[in-house]
Amino acid sequence: MIRRELARFLVVGASTVLVDFASYRGLLALAMTGTAVSKAAGFVAGTTFAYFANRFWTFGHAAHRAGSAWRFAAVYTSTLGANVLVNSLALRLLADAVGAVQIAFLVATGVSATLNFAGMKFFVFAHTPPAERR
Repeated sequence: MIRRELARFLVVGASTVLVDFASYRGLLALAMTGTAVSKAAGFVAGTTFAYFANRFWTFGHAAHRAGSAWRFAAVYTSTLGANVLVNSLALRLLADAVGAVQIAFLVATGVSATLNFAGMKFFVFAHTPPAERR
């Protein structure tokens, strides 16, 4: 079961990355916001897509379970911070490198994706709600 969930998570994740990256680059191209705000906005757009795709397809939770939305928000809020921080640090380290924005984006996405899968599998969409595991 975890292999199927992981495979689906990767498909959803790749789609989420496309939504995130398109939003991020679009905002930068339009010069509407700075790098950090553009990255955060792209992450939020991807997050909205990811919640529904993972809820219904990856983890098969057609019925709403109390608390899943706030748990998802908690996981994604913490990984948003990690994503933006890693992106900023990578941009500083790669300041003069060709493709710095793309590399920083991929590194930040890798870190947040790993944290997101663990959080969703074991906290947000766990088959046994966290309160019942005690």
